[in-house]
Amino acid sequence: MQQDARRPLLLAAFVCLVSCTAFWITQRLAGVTLLDVMVYRAEGWTVRNGGDLYAMQATVSNLPTTYPPFAALLFTPLTLLGVPEMRTFATGFNLLLVVALVYLALRLIGKEVTGSRTKRLASALWISALLVWCEPVWTTLRYGQINLLLAVFVLWDLTRRKENRWAGIGIGLAAAIKLTPALFAVLLALTGLVVAVRRVRAGQPWWNVHLRRATTATCTFLAVTVASAVVLPYDSKRFWTEMVFSASRPGQAEDTANQSLRGVLARLLGTTDPGLWWAVAAAVVAVFGLAVAVRSLLGDRTAWAVTACAVTALLISPVSWSHHWVWIVPVLILLASKARTRARKAATAAVAVIFYSYSLWWVPHAGTSTTVRPELDQNAGEFLLSAGYALAGLAFLVFLALRVRGGATGTAKVPAQATEPRSAQAVANE
Repeated sequence: MQQDARRPLLLAAFVCLVSCTAFWITQRLAGVTLLDVMVYRAEGWTVRNGGDLYAMQATVSNLPTTYPPFAALLFTPLTLLGVPEMRTFATGFNLLLVVALVYLALRLIGKEVTGSRTKRLASALWISALLVWCEPVWTTLRYGQINLLLAVFVLWDLTRRKENRWAGIGIGLAAAIKLTPALFAVLLALTGLVVAVRRVRAGQPWWNVHLRRATTATCTFLAVTVASAVVLPYDSKRFWTEMVFSASRPGQAEDTANQSLRGVLARLLGTTDPGLWWAVAAAVVAVFGLAVAVRSLLGDRTAWAVTACAVTALLISPVSWSHHWVWIVPVLILLASKARTRARKAATAAVAVIFYSYSLWWVPHAGTSTTVRPELDQNAGEFLLSAGYALAGLAFLVFLALRVRGGATGTAKVPAQATEPRSAQAVANE
């Protein structure tokens, strides 16, 4: 009987293994270079040799360091591997992270309430076999990027038991590696403040799970950042006083791969720097997206809140390369799980087409060239194709705002619903 119960898991594992093997072979046939993991390794060598981290340029593309010093410290173990071994490790590790991200996404939307762990893992393997082929995941593995790891850190935190005192560490570490995940701590802090006010008015203790997690995330971020400054004082000073303000350091704003509001506006306006237009648009979307996420979290819809926050962070970031959009994995899983009408099923399919079609690469693009920039002279059709991710993200936020306004998230109750996220309660029931 036990053997019969394991058959679905073994079949799912086999299908996922076949899909990932085909994926690996296809990438090798495509001649992927894992360019970014080479940069990470160069950062590790720079730290080991005591060099200037933010003067370093690596690979034939002369790519600079863009992450905080803590990230470079984490990359130093890569210097212990040869290049072939490092590339194999990066690809294999990222494929495992795809499965981990899908599994955590299933927990986030509440799939852990029913079924055994074996069934949930089987579901994660089946879904991973499909989602590994979407463009953001493909490109993440193509470059050897760390986007999947950061997403796993965040979801690991947000799906932990409500009484777990250490929840928040993952968000803090992710933010210390790359600043964008810090928006999740902002979401928790804002929600916690609203809950605190409601609890005080109701004559209850103001401290709550959201504030606790936000505090843990902030303290973790500060601890590792300060520790990094002790180990790398010069590099830390340069990053926090100079590099953090250099929006163009990661690359050119108008590049087709840049799927943030800044990239879309640059291509729309035909300029390399959208300036004030981007600042205003980013501010409006930040307020709007966070408001929607906070309302969702207060209404005990943690999955909607988390995905709304992730999409908001991607939109307002100065540069969100297409591979940063691995957050489409939990978004698609969430949308598919809630698509009960024909309209929602069609909308979910449309989003999937955008991220599976690789359409942003159908338009003329210059890649690393600094002299020829066809992105600055797009027609309407080319613009829409190259703005697909950002437009889908904006549509998702609008959809969720209408959902919140229509009362789908309900009204938070101060004693319980307003203080403990649904996913945490579900995990605690296991």
